[in-house]
Amino acid sequence: MTSAPAPDTAADRELRAETTVDAPPETVWAALTDFSRMSEWSPELLAMKPLLRGGLRVGQQYVGLNRRKAVVWPTRSVVAELEPGRSIAWDTRSSGARWIWELAPTPDGRTHVVHRRPVPRRLTRLSGLFAAALLGGAGGHADELEAGMATTVQRLKVAVEGA
Repeated sequence: MTSAPAPDTAADRELRAETTVDAPPETVWAALTDFSRMSEWSPELLAMKPLLRGGLRVGQQYVGLNRRKAVVWPTRSVVAELEPGRSIAWDTRSSGARWIWELAPTPDGRTHVVHRRPVPRRLTRLSGLFAAALLGGAGGHADELEAGMATTVQRLKVAVEGA
């Protein structure tokens, strides 16, 4: 009798990175929501552009261009939640992932920044095949994504504090 393989816990966990930035939340928010700068911080994102005019709002769509090693692919994301100055979340339609940024003031005037990706609500067949074939599997990619999130958060911190 053979046993089933163990579940890939890396792919089935929330991904998370956080830091505290030596700046008030409004300063961090202004940098964070300037999506033209996101590619400066993210090791995977090459560009993020709005598809519609009208500014940052729930329902605003963005096209992203990502890279992992020699593989480049586009994504389409939609702002799902927005609380100006405090949090933003967007859903990436192709993968079912929700990317969340949360800002909270600290008692000493700094900002606690949390970047999360909960376990995707759904993984489309196409994105599952894409991850397995080109990205080395969802679990390995989840670990790489979380490390990339930590890099993104740290680069955001350095950019804001150096401004």
